[in-house]
Amino acid sequence: MMQDTIRLTVNGRCHDVAVAHDTSLLYVLRNDLALNGPKYGCGLGECGACAVLIDGVAARSCVIPVGGCIARDIVTLEGLGSREQPDAVQQAFIDEQAAQCGYCLNGMIMTAKALLTRNPHPSETEVLEALRYNLCRCGTHVEIVRAVLRAGQTSSAGS
Repeated sequence: MMQDTIRLTVNGRCHDVAVAHDTSLLYVLRNDLALNGPKYGCGLGECGACAVLIDGVAARSCVIPVGGCIARDIVTLEGLGSREQPDAVQQAFIDEQAAQCGYCLNGMIMTAKALLTRNPHPSETEVLEALRYNLCRCGTHVEIVRAVLRAGQTSSAGS
């Protein structure tokens, strides 16, 4: 595999990484940029644990070649907010206690953020539809849906 230097914009910062164009974005985020919000789940783009925002759209980073991300705006969980100032979506998940093991949370939060950006006040049905392909084995679906609805009540959640 031939490596090139690829410039990525992640969480508002430019990064030059020396990787092959077909390397998965997830591997670059975790291994080269030390961003551990996106998780390796299935490796097939099915579970959602690896979700990031690419140009504001939720995307499965485990199946996206990094070469396709040049000149795109990538946001990971770490780019939404901080421990001291969480994003409205992150705060809603905390307030609703929408976690057990936490493995799915990255995908749930990133998918919810994308939904709230395009639809700031979704109905419960719209939330369920948006999250239907994000898998959670713990069973906190009720709390997760409540968290997304709560975030939708916060005016800045989608911005």
